Amino acid sequence: MSHVTTHVLDAALGRPAAGVPVVLSDADGVGLATGRTDEDGRVGDLGPDALDAGAYRLVFDTAAYFAATDRASFYPRVTIDFDLADEAAHYHVPLLLSPFAYSTYRGS
Repeated sequence: MSHVTTHVLDAALGRPAAGVPVVLSDADGVGLATGRTDEDGRVGDLGPDALDAGAYRLVFDTAAYFAATDRASFYPRVTIDFDLADEAAHYHVPLLLSPFAYSTYRGS
């Protein structure tokens, strides 16, 4: 299983957001993995099974998602920077999305 996983929920529609492109990169912007959310809003395999402690970034291409669903949006991408402190722990970073707002949290 990937050390970092994510899922995206379309809060405005009350269902998973399918087809959202996602990039995982390190603090220097070096891409480590790319993926796209499935019908359940999850990326099945996003990157390495193990990462070193440090700073990482997830970038969600929300413009592509909203264009595919024929809706206008305010944020063309959502960038989440986070610190991976415990190399033994799994990191799950969900995104709750709507056309004009978003939120995130450390999931389980």
